[in-house]
Amino acid sequence: MINSEVPSYFPITLRIDGTRIVIIGGGRIAARKIRLLLRKNVQIEVYAQTFNKELQTYEKEKLIKFCSPLLNENDFIQNAKDATLIFITTDDHDYNTHISLWAKKLNIPVCTVDNAELSTFITPSIIDRDPVQIAISTGGSAPVLGRRIRQKIEPLLGQVIGPLASFIGKHRNWAKEILSTHQERQRLWERFIDGYGTSLISQQKEKQAFDFLKNIAKKPFLNKGEVWLVGAGPGDPDLLTIKALHHLQNADVILYDNLLSPKILDYIRRDALLFFVGKQKNHHTLKQEEINDSLIKYARQGKRVLRLKGGDPFIFGRGGEEAEALMHAGIPFKIIPGISASNGCAAYAGIPLTHRECAQACLFLTGHTKKTDQLNLPWENMIFKDQTLVIYMGLSSLPLLCKTLIDKGLEQTWPAAAIEKGTFHDQQVIIGNLKTLPDLVMQKKIGSPVLIIIGQVIHHRVT
Repeated sequence: MINSEVPSYFPITLRIDGTRIVIIGGGRIAARKIRLLLRKNVQIEVYAQTFNKELQTYEKEKLIKFCSPLLNENDFIQNAKDATLIFITTDDHDYNTHISLWAKKLNIPVCTVDNAELSTFITPSIIDRDPVQIAISTGGSAPVLGRRIRQKIEPLLGQVIGPLASFIGKHRNWAKEILSTHQERQRLWERFIDGYGTSLISQQKEKQAFDFLKNIAKKPFLNKGEVWLVGAGPGDPDLLTIKALHHLQNADVILYDNLLSPKILDYIRRDALLFFVGKQKNHHTLKQEEINDSLIKYARQGKRVLRLKGGDPFIFGRGGEEAEALMHAGIPFKIIPGISASNGCAAYAGIPLTHRECAQACLFLTGHTKKTDQLNLPWENMIFKDQTLVIYMGLSSLPLLCKTLIDKGLEQTWPAAAIEKGTFHDQQVIIGNLKTLPDLVMQKKIGSPVLIIIGQVIHHRVT
């Protein structure tokens, strides 16, 4: 249910060239707003009793126009009814309230600085790389945080963003003439931006940049599909790799699993096609063969297809099967590894997988049972005491797993741990031993996904 007490803001960019902007107040805050507006082709009118030195300088340079205060509603209607935007910057609450009400009556967007109740819009923190603008808003609740976010983003952009956007805008019609489909043009610009084009623009070599663009447009791979097998990590969206993020934002079609944080899907391009193909025990949305066929089908349609998997695609993720299917079908593909569940969950739980004193090896296993409820595992290789066992998907078979390890020779008191929802904010870590862990997991009502770790490294856990 939507909380009506919290203001809702929808970000837009408003075309204001050639319009009138009204500023109420002549002090420091008014000057700050005017500095932003002076970069635009607008007529700025400042209504105030007095004006600070900065505004006086602007007025002398004929950049703004001074006007007398608006004393009543008739004054407001007569002077401000055609304004596109109104900024209220005074510290007189009663006066600000009147101006705001008059503006709202005429449906003029109004911003009262530091007062959301009197505003119908707010000014975000802005990064300006003309013609590119990035606006960061906290909905008026935390403007200082918005500025801090801007300070973190701004150094990452560099100065090439503006010229790059101008170059693309200049040659958009050319691209439309030689490439008939939106998909072709989209890929053209992506390859230009990700390739040598950005570097050429940063060096102000526009002719060479256009030559590079023309060369890309001749390449037959603009319409060639491909598949990316991508590991999304164990759950925490911050563990997504930069390369995985880049491909998420370029994919046309995405087939994703169920072991992911939903927040990771927020990074996906808005016009991408999404298909959930997750698999759970005794319930498969699609069979593996059907997933393979889907990857091949969309790639043959010229799509860039991304297969998104929890953890790493080559560690119990069936990525090997999918890669083989693509290879046999002649589909180009690439593999983008992710942080595995074993690495991520153990690290977040503070458990080292290897340790010089007790574990010089680590064995990864799957705890899936067959229909006969038997675990087909290399038991003789699992009872060495100088190694760590990591068991994926072992929750349902945990009692059998622990009992068999004891029967094969490990002590009942051999350390064992279960990690539920590893790397998520509600992660739970259960510490016990081979005898006690199954009961502890049942008592705590632990549910999937769970990673089991067995070995002396648990005694070296750091918290």
